Parts: sequence; structure tokens; C-alpha cells
Amino acid sequence: MDTQTIIIISAAAAGALAAGFITGSLIYRRSFKDKEKEAADKAAHILKEAEARGESMKKDKLMEAKEKFHQLKAEHEKYIYEKDKAVVAADNRIRQKEQALSQKMEQVQRKERELDSIRENLNRQLEVLDKKNEEVQKNHLRQVEQLEKIAGLSAEAAKAQMMEALKAEAKTEAMAYVKEVADEAKLTANKEAKRIVIQTIQRVATEYAVENSVTTFNIENDDVKGRIIGREGRNIRALEAATGIEIIVDDTPEAIILSGFDPVRREIARLALHQLVTDGRIHPARIEEVVAKVKRQLEEEIAETGKRTAIDMGIHGLAPELIRMVGRMKYRSSYGQNLLQHSRETANLCSVMATELGLNAKLAKRAGLLHDIGKVPDDEPELPHAILGMKLAEKYKENPEVCNAIGAHHEEIEMTSLISPIVQVCDAISGSRPGARREVVEQYIKRLKDLEAMALSYPGVEKSFAIQAGRELRVIVASDKISDQQSEVLAYDLSQKIQNEMTYPGQVKVTVIRETRSVSIAK
Repeated sequence: MDTQTIIIISAAAAGALAAGFITGSLIYRRSFKDKEKEAADKAAHILKEAEARGESMKKDKLMEAKEKFHQLKAEHEKYIYEKDKAVVAADNRIRQKEQALSQKMEQVQRKERELDSIRENLNRQLEVLDKKNEEVQKNHLRQVEQLEKIAGLSAEAAKAQMMEALKAEAKTEAMAYVKEVADEAKLTANKEAKRIVIQTIQRVATEYAVENSVTTFNIENDDVKGRIIGREGRNIRALEAATGIEIIVDDTPEAIILSGFDPVRREIARLALHQLVTDGRIHPARIEEVVAKVKRQLEEEIAETGKRTAIDMGIHGLAPELIRMVGRMKYRSSYGQNLLQHSRETANLCSVMATELGLNAKLAKRAGLLHDIGKVPDDEPELPHAILGMKLAEKYKENPEVCNAIGAHHEEIEMTSLISPIVQVCDAISGSRPGARREVVEQYIKRLKDLEAMALSYPGVEKSFAIQAGRELRVIVASDKISDQQSEVLAYDLSQKIQNEMTYPGQVKVTVIRETRSVSIAK
């Protein structure tokens, strides 16, 4: 087949295809117009239905709105009605109150009128009374003038004499009554009190304390003294500097004196010397090493002493610092009495006395053991030892009754519990028993002289004698100047003055002696 034939066939095919396409397009166009018309009709129908539905919904909504409006209107009218009703009720109450106030005002005005009339009556009566008082005063003055003329004394002088007589009579009767009450109290209470105190003292073992400010260190021979002194005295100077104790090396055979007011330092010096002499190596470096080692050992021993004391006394729960202070008491003395022994003795006395009185014996024993911890602090604050001890006990959370007993055992604060006076009494018992403490001679003599001078300061006293180591004061009075009743008053006044102005162990008995002697000589 040639090319021309192919072209003709292709043209014919293309023509047939174009004719088919045109025919299909016409058919599709007619079909589309039909569908478009159908869709338009359908849309018009839907629109009509929508408009009808909208009108129906509009009518329904209008009906609902009208119903809602009528409902709200009814509620509003009801609310307005209730408000009006409340306003009317309030108005009625206000009117009632106004009526009540009006009635009260009328009553008040009526009472004021009555009070005015009463006031006028009182004023008239007062005027009458004033006139009568003036008349009475005039009569009284006339009577006083007549009495003064008759008695020959002025009213003031007579009043003064009467007051003095009444004072003397009242004082005499009061002293007689006081003496009667005291005697009656002694009959009932003195026996029981003595029994408790004596039983308490007898149940506690006591010791005689003889401690001073020097310690004697014994050596085997005097050759050791030279080694302790060292070349040009360097060993003894190093030892004194390390311990703070004065070391006296004199002609005393086989003895060295350690002098110092701190017992702990003296004990450190004694133990250090013992180790140095035993070891044989004595030089400044070795001395410092041994002293430091002994200090550590002594601190451990102090803590162990405190623990052992607390265990022996049955006291538990003490703070470690308080236990250490109890141990330090072993190396402290008060007027020659060992402080630890004094505290143990006071604690035992407190326990026994509290038991006898039906009080808490454990608290009393605890307070008795700790009452002097203010004497062994690490530093030295400017506070009385009782107050310092109380602050330390409070710091370590001790019982408030124990703290008060510590602070009040020298009456520096007020006692707030029954344990406090027990600690005070037991402290005095332990310190004032014979042999417990050494009193400085000068202070002892001064106290006796003060007692005698205090008695001689009263008028009518001829002689006074302090006897029984200052525990009794005998006063001899002139029989022509002081009566028997006045001697009782003198004894009471003197005992109160001694109690308030002087410090002394135990008690002081005041005895006033008044005697009348008639002497005649036969020849």
C-alpha cells in the first residue's frame, strides 16, 4: 500500500472519528440541558420547602418567645409583690420601734423629773446635815477645850500618850501571843522535824575533809631534786610553765612542794612529776609531752569519775558535760571540804529527807548532786555559783524543779518547788556539821564580835557573850531598865536582826538573862 492510499485512509478515519465526536457532543449537550432543568426544578422545590419550614420555625420561636415573656413577666410581678410586702413589713417594724422609743423617752423624762425632785430633797437634807455638823463640831471644840482645861494637856499630847500606851500594850500582847503560838508549834512540829533531820543525818556516812592549797610529792632521794631543777633551772621553769603550778624545792628531805589554788593543775603536776621521775628522762621537750599526756589522762579520769558517781548515786540521763563537771568536783574543795564528797552527801541527805516528807526522792537527789556545779565551770564568769549552776542546768535541759533548787539554794532567786528548801537545808547540814569545813580564824572571830556588838547596840543591855562557837548568844540586861515582857521582845528582835543581817552556819540561839539580886550583910 502506497503512501497516498495510507493518507486517504487516515483522512477517512479521522473524518469518521470527528463525525462521531460531534454526534456524541450533541447528544451529551442535550442530556446536560435536561439534567440542568431537572436540577433547577429540584432546587426550586427545595427552596420552597425550606421557606415553608422557616416560616413554621419562625412561628414556633415566636410562640416560645411569647411564652417565655409571659413567664418572666409573672416572675417579675411576683418578685415585685414580695419586695413590696417586705417593705411594708419593715415599715411596720420601724413604726413599732418608733412607738417603743417614744414610750421609753417618756419614761426617761418622767424618771429625770423624779430624779430632779430627789436631788432637790437630798440637797435640802445635806444643807440640814451641814448645819448639824457645824453645831456638832462647835460642841466638840467646846468639850475639847473644857477637857484640856480639866486635864492640863492639849488634845495632841493626850492623843500621843494614848497611842504610845496602846503601842506598848499591843506589842506586849503580840509578843506574848507569838511566844504562845511558837511554844504550841514546837510541841507539835519540833519533835517530828528533829526526828526527820536526825534520821536523815544518821543514815548518811560523813567524812572529815582536810584539803589545802599545797601537795607534797615524795621522792626516793635528794639527787632527784637536781634533775628536776635542771641546768640553770630550765626543767623546773618548763614544768611550772606547762602546769601553772609553783614548784618549791627546799631543804625538806625527800619531798617537793607543789603549790597552787587549782587542785586539777596540782594533780596534773603531781602525775607528770611521777612519770618523769619514774622514766628518768627529764628535759623541757619531754616535760611538755608528759604534761600534755597527763592532761588527756586526767580529763578521761574526770569523765570516768563523773560517770561512776552518777551510777553509784542511781542518777541517769545526765548530759555528758554535766557528768564531766561532776567529775571535776573531785579536785575542788570549799573551806577544806571536798566538793564531790559534799555534793554526794547533800544528794543522799536530800533523797532521805524527800522520802520522809513524801516527795520525789529521785529529783531531790539529782538536785542535791548538781547544786554546786556552778563552782566548776570551764570559764569564770562574773556570776554567783548558784545562778551559774542554774543556767548550766537549764542549758542541758534539766527538770525545771532541779534548776530552781540549784539557783535558790543560797536564796538568790525565789523558791518555786518543795525540793528547793530541802536542797538548801541539806547543803547547810553537810557544810555546818563538825569537821566538815575549816573556817578562817579571822572570819570566825569577826563573826563572834559582830554578834556581841549587835546585842550591845540595844538600850538596857549590860553584857553579851557569844558562846558555843557562835551558835548561842547570851545577853545580860539591867533589871531596872527592862521588864520580863520587854526581855522577850528583845530576844525576838535580836534573833530577827541576826537572821536578816548576818551569814552563819546552822542556827544561833539568843538567850536574854534578867535577874534581880538583893544583898544584905550580917555583922
